[in-house]
Amino acid sequence: MRAFEIRSSGGIDALALVERPRRQPGPGEVLVRVAAVALNYRDLLNVKDPDGRGLALPRIPCSDAAGEVLAVGRGVTRVVPGDRVVSCFFQAWEAGPITPEAMGSALGGAIDGVLAEEVVLREAGVVPTPASLDFAQASTLPCAGLTAWHALIESGRLKAGETVLCLGTGGVSIFALQLAAALGARPIVVSSSAAKLERARALGAWAVVDRTKEPDWEREVLRLTGGEGVDHVVEVGGGGTLARSLAATRVGGHVALIGVLEAGRIDPTPIMRKSIRLQGIYVGSKTMLRAFVRAVEALGLEPVIDRRFPFEETRAAFRALEAARHFGKIVIEL
Repeated sequence: MRAFEIRSSGGIDALALVERPRRQPGPGEVLVRVAAVALNYRDLLNVKDPDGRGLALPRIPCSDAAGEVLAVGRGVTRVVPGDRVVSCFFQAWEAGPITPEAMGSALGGAIDGVLAEEVVLREAGVVPTPASLDFAQASTLPCAGLTAWHALIESGRLKAGETVLCLGTGGVSIFALQLAAALGARPIVVSSSAAKLERARALGAWAVVDRTKEPDWEREVLRLTGGEGVDHVVEVGGGGTLARSLAATRVGGHVALIGVLEAGRIDPTPIMRKSIRLQGIYVGSKTMLRAFVRAVEALGLEPVIDRRFPFEETRAAFRALEAARHFGKIVIEL
């Protein structure tokens, strides 16, 4: 069984393609033949700085896989060989609030991930794929898709007619755009690429803001919302963009803090003065993922994949992610 491993802090070029013994599933486990793996920014950070992020090496990276169940261990009743499944980002977060135990079960970080031809996962750590999606599309759901769902639906309680600010056109932001549009909300997309903004319009963006023309883009967002500000922000930039996002949020609005692409100091004053609810979002539970999968099928959502790479070109896939020119997701197919 072949797998890619992080073996040092040497970055993308140091990713090693290795042979590992094939594991058989133990009690409560399932063996999955991996068909596709979707990349996330977290995976890139782990590859580039495993020491700084506290990874025990060697470590198989990546959390998001779709594939077919090959075998099941003793006591497994909810999954059978032949089932099409996706991995759960947290193998030990089935429902309820997140816990330290759940955080210690994150694939590709605390434990080995899914960038391999076969993986053994918990029975409780897989969910059936939507019948409408191929394996590559399904692989994009466990992290980016679920994060957007958690931010807007589970935490935000999004309603039709509300406004949603999406920053950029990466995986989480595009899923948020698609969900908001499908549920009758009004997504506003901010990007520095005119071509990407046109693609966002085609996916249902209610309005777009080109930050090369509007460097103070929060002012344009306020203008678009009649001076009130948006109801929800899917905040993926962190310290580098949060101040502008808070300025663009209405009194009593909701900001889902998801990523920290840039460092920066945070002034809590606007959060207090505008009674903004700032919620940290760390992917989601298995129960949330099952609900999201049902919504994908009911709404007919089709995940947006920018590029697909063969397994042998995994390093090129990571370089494409690092270049940050993608629209939607980058997927590795096996």
